[in-house]
Amino acid sequence: MNQQMNPMLTPRITKVSVNIGVGEGGQRLQLAEKALEKVTGMTPVRTLATSTNRDLGTRKGAPIGCKVTIRDSETINAFLKDAFWVRQHTLPTYNFDSSGNLSFGITDYTDFPGQKYDPDIGIFGMDVNIVLERPGHRVSRRRKQARRVSASHRVGPEEARAWFSKTFNLKIVGYGEEE
Repeated sequence: MNQQMNPMLTPRITKVSVNIGVGEGGQRLQLAEKALEKVTGMTPVRTLATSTNRDLGTRKGAPIGCKVTIRDSETINAFLKDAFWVRQHTLPTYNFDSSGNLSFGITDYTDFPGQKYDPDIGIFGMDVNIVLERPGHRVSRRRKQARRVSASHRVGPEEARAWFSKTFNLKIVGYGEEE
């Protein structure tokens, strides 16, 4: 069946998560929250450590970073347009996982269009995670009668690469190619 005929086969972006990991609470975390709010226009939520690690100096339950989850399609498209511009519309093929999701990093929030360096905030990088699913994938997450999504309905890495290349005009490069 053709994808134009069946709208349930057309992939779409479910959510975009933007994360800044600081590794500690306090002043640096507050500055990271400001930087994330400037870039996304949304209020960030703090992320907490899930385990204690003496080498890293983290305690279970202590704040170590912040994140924003974007679910509105218009906001997603505007943010991704800028994020892909920062990456010069080029991503390596290994940024796609086996489920068709895309993850990449941005080294400095001031690389985004319209952002200027603020000496009070400093420099913060961020991780961007994009979830690509077909409609109907919610059945795997719902509370009542949760079911598995068949392999034929999941988005694979090859299909995800083709979808992102077509939709956002991205250049996907392999291991040996120049970026």
